[in-house]
Amino acid sequence: MKKNLLTVIAVVLMNLVFAQHKSAYVLYNAKGKKISYKKMTGNILQKDMVLFGEYHNNPIAHWLQLELTKDLGAKRKLVLGAEMFEQDNQAALDAYLHGKISAKGLDSSARLWSNYKTDYAPLVNYAKENKLVFVASNVPRRYASMVSRSGFIVLDTISVVEKTWMAPLPIAYDSTLPGYKKMLEMMPGHNNASNFPKAQALKDATMAYFINKYFVPGSLFIHFNGSYHSENYEGILWYLKLLQPNLKYATITTVSQKDISSLLAENKGKADYIICIDEDMTTTY
Repeated sequence: MKKNLLTVIAVVLMNLVFAQHKSAYVLYNAKGKKISYKKMTGNILQKDMVLFGEYHNNPIAHWLQLELTKDLGAKRKLVLGAEMFEQDNQAALDAYLHGKISAKGLDSSARLWSNYKTDYAPLVNYAKENKLVFVASNVPRRYASMVSRSGFIVLDTISVVEKTWMAPLPIAYDSTLPGYKKMLEMMPGHNNASNFPKAQALKDATMAYFINKYFVPGSLFIHFNGSYHSENYEGILWYLKLLQPNLKYATITTVSQKDISSLLAENKGKADYIICIDEDMTTTY
């Protein structure tokens, strides 16, 4: 009897502990059903490429990026790449990865984001320690700015060398894609508003181009980018499928909600795997 009573007390205490547990995030599949990290990882291991869409200032997304990379890297040969590095900085990034320059040297020779040390250095250092390729996939921002002001035609004025830092011209562009249409709706009456989605498309097309260029058959390419660049299976993925329609892709995106116990309808279908994070989570900047 005493033993049974102790068992009951233990169960009650356990339930109280679990009831008080508060999760920082929950993983969901595209249909809004909860999925375990283990199952998500197992599924991604069967793919050729995964696009990890983040909130740039969210520590949970950055932590999961590193953990997922390490776990996938234990079982597959990886190639890494990121929006946060622009293609004209590839030489500097390579020099750091190969030990030719220090972290300080990388900081002085490449345009690193302000949150590089906390959010992206761990990924770059993982690549360095494991002798992996890390692709600076994004177009230099000055060219995206030029397109946002003047459209694609302005790219005809740049040099041959500058054109090597972006997807081959002319850039394929579908203005009817929902993501690009949404950008227009956010800027009613803005001068040259029609060019803003074109700048986004230049980034998406360029990232897809360099992901494809550095992809090694048999490896798994993990690309880190802002969620808007790949959610709803558009953006980078749309361009990748133009280049490599037969590869197997996975997408991850990040959303935040006040209540993460169930996924809101508006967040369903944004990606194969959805990281739903408590909106009260602290940010890195």
